[in-house]
Amino acid sequence: MDLWKKYRKTVVAMSVAGAVLAAGCGGVLADNTSSGTMPETSRPASSSGALSDARNTPAVRVAKSVGPAVVGITNRAVARDWFNHQFEYEQGVGSGVIFREDGYIVTNNHVVAGAREIMVSLSDGRSVKGKLVGADELTDIAIVKIDGDGFPTAAFGNSDDIVVGEPAIAIGNPMGLEFQGSVTVGVISALNRTLDISERHLKLIQTDAAISPGNSGGALANADGLVIGINSAKIAANGVEGMGFAIPINAVRDIVDQIMDHGRVIRPYLGVGVYDKETAARAGYQLNVDAGVYVQNVTLNGPAGKAGIQRGDVILSVGGEKTNTVGELRAAITGHQVGDSVEVVFMRGNDKITVTAVLEAIPEE
Repeated sequence: MDLWKKYRKTVVAMSVAGAVLAAGCGGVLADNTSSGTMPETSRPASSSGALSDARNTPAVRVAKSVGPAVVGITNRAVARDWFNHQFEYEQGVGSGVIFREDGYIVTNNHVVAGAREIMVSLSDGRSVKGKLVGADELTDIAIVKIDGDGFPTAAFGNSDDIVVGEPAIAIGNPMGLEFQGSVTVGVISALNRTLDISERHLKLIQTDAAISPGNSGGALANADGLVIGINSAKIAANGVEGMGFAIPINAVRDIVDQIMDHGRVIRPYLGVGVYDKETAARAGYQLNVDAGVYVQNVTLNGPAGKAGIQRGDVILSVGGEKTNTVGELRAAITGHQVGDSVEVVFMRGNDKITVTAVLEAIPEE
């Protein structure tokens, strides 16, 4: 996936030699073993299925309640070879969470982006085709639908109530479907971590529960068996361990509701295309500004154009929020509602200008 570095999978086979104690090595066996039966203290527990309180941990309970609702999602894309022959290939594998019995699944947008075909692997071993209902690139959330009814579902919790240090259980498909339904356990490491990913300004839950490629779109649950986040990213760098991130479920719930109601997320927009130093460098330009974002283009009859903002202006703030990066500009705008009037401060040459722009709904196209 585009958030993950390519990885090489290595399988290590391990053999363990066990010591065997033979009868007749200098001692006399007790009567209850002479007939071939095991001493009471050595017998394995019965297979009645009952677990002791010590073994029936929150992770065990969450695996039973949430695990069946976590699915594998295979993204199949199309390519052409040198002879112009079309062929399909697996672009990547991720995870998803069934949240409605009639087959609605929430996952990450980057898991299904560019897919020609979506295959969903259920916890009972079945694989069925999925259909993309809608996606939101900005928050990295997408909804997939599979045909049928009576699917196991996971219940959403309240991510505003979680606290640092409480247990966190991640369920997904690390490294692909051969490890489907893997459960990893950790804690909530931090709240409201702000990351800039692909020009997106996201506030995420940080956890040390192991999250690997393929976990994207899977569930992060609390000890009560409620999904509190959708696993989305990790920091993969030498010497860095246990830094995974999930989208808070309250933010997910709002996005899901809008996609279900409208097929997309309706957000306010300013109507400008901008560069910061980093995005300009990636596009091959050198941007010589100390603060703000450079206006590369202005949408005809958009909010910025109506307010008098022009190409070449440098926007310093929107609604009192500094806008030194593309992500900060987007965050400043999405923090408002359609129809809100916001104060925009920008530089035009040596002049600092303040105007009021009325935010409009971003066009569907």
